Amino acid sequence: MKKYTYTEKKDTRSGFGAGLQQLGQTNPNVVALCADLIGSLKMDAFKAENPERFFQVGIAEANMIGIAAGLTIGGKIPFTGTFANFSTGRVYDQIRQSVAYSGKNVKICASHAGLTLGEDGATHQILEDIGLMKMLPHMCVINPCDYNQTKAATIAIADYEGPVYLRFGRPTVPNFTPADQKFEIGKAVMLNEGTDVTIIATGHMTWKAIEAGEKLAEMGISAEVINIHTIKPLDNEAILKSIAKTKCVVTAEEHQMNGGLGDSVAQLLSRHTPTPQEFVAVDDSFGESGTPDELMTKYKLDTIDIINAVNKVIKRK
Repeated sequence: MKKYTYTEKKDTRSGFGAGLQQLGQTNPNVVALCADLIGSLKMDAFKAENPERFFQVGIAEANMIGIAAGLTIGGKIPFTGTFANFSTGRVYDQIRQSVAYSGKNVKICASHAGLTLGEDGATHQILEDIGLMKMLPHMCVINPCDYNQTKAATIAIADYEGPVYLRFGRPTVPNFTPADQKFEIGKAVMLNEGTDVTIIATGHMTWKAIEAGEKLAEMGISAEVINIHTIKPLDNEAILKSIAKTKCVVTAEEHQMNGGLGDSVAQLLSRHTPTPQEFVAVDDSFGESGTPDELMTKYKLDTIDIINAVNKVIKRK
């Protein structure tokens, strides 16, 4: 088993900011729009270096999406920035009608997703956004796991023709993927190969899946750990290849059980090879105010919950 280490914890939203800054220096067609949350989205550097390509639209998220859609007609590549709740739920009609329907080249970049938004509470902790966005035709959905992967994803989506939803967060998490990685949209990342169970994780849950794999190895269980950073298009080939070997799967995500990564994996397996599956996700509930760690524990999104799910699913083989 490969051992993963990290030297620092960094927030994934800063990875977005770093990637956007680099795009500002290398791609003259990239423009950025923000709904009054420049600091929270780490868009300061891009704004400072490219003031003529930055648009502060204020607390008018629907207008921001409309402006972004229009900018694509002139050949620009707009990156919109606000909290995930305001990037999706508040502006779903505008995204559906003005972006997805006509396949506009808009990059919807969403921070502060999931329970780890913490103390801001349930009204801001959107847990349905992946489901909302993946159901839209033409929409690519990406949920990277750490700072380096978020930076790489931000840079990569500028070259992708079509609408993209890029999801990231506020808390600091282990930064363990390579700084020089090549981000391939739609391609899973094999973190550890195994034979007894497949653990498929996305976003902040990826490091917890690595931790679970290490603890399971001490228990004599060989876990294959896969990072799915692109939820749509899903890497069907990688998932089916792993399941053919392990015969059972656990999915782990900081999202509702309904509509998330686990839902996509279950649909894939039901069509090709029905397989025992357990879900580590929020079970049909809103969040609440609390620290990120407290909330992840209460809503059963911890390393131990992945381990418990593995023990359960193996018995179902």
